Amino acid sequence: MTSTDRPRRSRGPGPFRRLRGWGGVSAMAGACVLTASVTLLPLTRTTSEETERSEQRIATAVPAKADDCPSPEASLRPVDDNNAAGVKAIRDRTGDDRKLIVGVDQNSYRWGARNPDTGDLEGFDIDLAKAIAADILGSPDAIVFRTIPTNQRTEALKSGTVDLVVRTMTITCDRLKDVSFSTAYFQTGQQILVPKGSAIKGYDTSLAGKRVCTAEGSIANETLKSESFGAIYEDANEGKPSDKDQLTVPNQLDCLVRLQLGEVDALMTDNALAAGQAAQDPAVELRGKPLKPEYYGVAAKLGNDDLVRRVNHVLEEYRAGGPNSPWMTSYTRWLAAGLPGITKPPTATYKD
Repeated sequence: MTSTDRPRRSRGPGPFRRLRGWGGVSAMAGACVLTASVTLLPLTRTTSEETERSEQRIATAVPAKADDCPSPEASLRPVDDNNAAGVKAIRDRTGDDRKLIVGVDQNSYRWGARNPDTGDLEGFDIDLAKAIAADILGSPDAIVFRTIPTNQRTEALKSGTVDLVVRTMTITCDRLKDVSFSTAYFQTGQQILVPKGSAIKGYDTSLAGKRVCTAEGSIANETLKSESFGAIYEDANEGKPSDKDQLTVPNQLDCLVRLQLGEVDALMTDNALAAGQAAQDPAVELRGKPLKPEYYGVAAKLGNDDLVRRVNHVLEEYRAGGPNSPWMTSYTRWLAAGLPGITKPPTATYKD
């Protein structure tokens, strides 16, 4: 397993004194270097990226027909075949290159985060990525983790920088135009996170005039575009080189840093991620109810059906075993404290 730069502790004076505990360590690292500088993928904005972003916004503004994508969580049926082209390409790698390359996060506590003591990546998504590597290549350590920001997940797959993305990526009809997804491996929903004592009640009119932070390319950001309730959610020079990345940021952890420093009034993200952030900092809490159910999936390059089918085979085994399944074991270790009451993984649905 390879590692990227690990978070550095800051001992300087000033606002960082507000950041406490394990979350404070992670947040201080985000504030000192900002998450973009420790990823392996470039974040420089180019004309083509700006054009693509504009086209995506235009596409988002056009309502899709109800029958265009009736069941986005339905995926390909599982197949366990080492000779399938998409799987064989990985298995045929030799020497030190014979590893599965997976795009992950290193800043989402309990999902994909660096342990500040060991420097190792750990969390629910990391466990799943290792299980896929073990199935395809025979060892959970036959894996290269490449940390990527939220807004680079799709591009990392398109460019071939990674084989898979296991990074709290929500399955949506729009994303299915660009990547292929496995069956759902976790259910979540959008929710608001605020400092305790805030007058904000949730995703409603109490957001009027409030600064709300979201990650670029996230479902939360698209949700605010469709209905903001008067919230301020985009930077003045959004999408331009002079964009300060204060309200829309490359990585979700940057939103928590901004919230802790008082630069925004709230953040919006999946409640599964927000629960981890609330565990990092006891001064913040979830407000309101989660919006409609959404599901995380493992993403692969569009058209790599062989690899998707193999991942679905892994997920079938990962879910099996009831309370003793690998899925429940990982949930109990990483997520049960912040997201209690889940008794089983989401049920797989297939389209053929």
